[in-house]
Amino acid sequence: MEIIKNVEVAGKHGKPILTDVFYKDGRDAKPIVIFIHGFKGFKDWGAHNLMARYFSEKRFVFVKFNFSHNGTTSEKPMEFTDLEAFGNNNFETELDDLDCIINWISATPLVPDYQKNLEEIYLIGHSRGGGISIIKAAEDPRIKKLVTWASVSNFTHGWDEDFLNEWKENGVQWVENSRTKQVMPLYYQLFENYSKNKIRFNLEKATTKIDIPFMAAHGTEDYAVPFEHALELKKWNVSMKLDLIPHGDHTFGVKHPFNELNLPFDAQILWEHTRDFLKQ
Repeated sequence: MEIIKNVEVAGKHGKPILTDVFYKDGRDAKPIVIFIHGFKGFKDWGAHNLMARYFSEKRFVFVKFNFSHNGTTSEKPMEFTDLEAFGNNNFETELDDLDCIINWISATPLVPDYQKNLEEIYLIGHSRGGGISIIKAAEDPRIKKLVTWASVSNFTHGWDEDFLNEWKENGVQWVENSRTKQVMPLYYQLFENYSKNKIRFNLEKATTKIDIPFMAAHGTEDYAVPFEHALELKKWNVSMKLDLIPHGDHTFGVKHPFNELNLPFDAQILWEHTRDFLKQ
């Protein structure tokens, strides 16, 4: 198993994109799977390293990364120590970061060319990262397969009129990280960036454009992003494979930190279903 950890990939917005690559050595060119974390997520959350090992054992080059403005730093990649960056993150920055990662993994000599099949680049996006993955798959012909886990079907979920008015007046909204109890800023620039790119960030429009193999997995007891979001994606793209995980929650039973000997059943099913879909 070849593991490349914490490589700083140059981003477009002044901060590096901390990146990991896992693959199993061999002379076969393997499809590239890029994992996109969600809001308040990071590349080493929970069982993500086990996940990387799992997919690399199944003959994929597996890439995971921290968005440049997710609030972590290269020195502390699992802690939200840069709240100013977190507050200044937006969907356009995340799409730019993802583009940088695709360009980097295609060109980097850290993974030899004979190990990677650049004609088969796949995305797996979780939660808000699912929405980012949908936009990217709709825009970029290099993406050949798409899987979303507990994805949003709109980026403005929870932004009602009162929330928006208060946000504009104060210039910031504060969100609590339920795990760390940190109160984290969201600056109004996020909404301004969304409004400027409203057509591009319309997930209904993007979903209808996707004509590559597409699977959306969602737990039926997801209270962070209800599974009705997955039903909307299916309504907009009837050829999409809908994979509902009975009683599954937003993280499919995985918590952070993850110190268990056995993977939760829901996560095991999720990984297996995703593997099978990507291998088809």
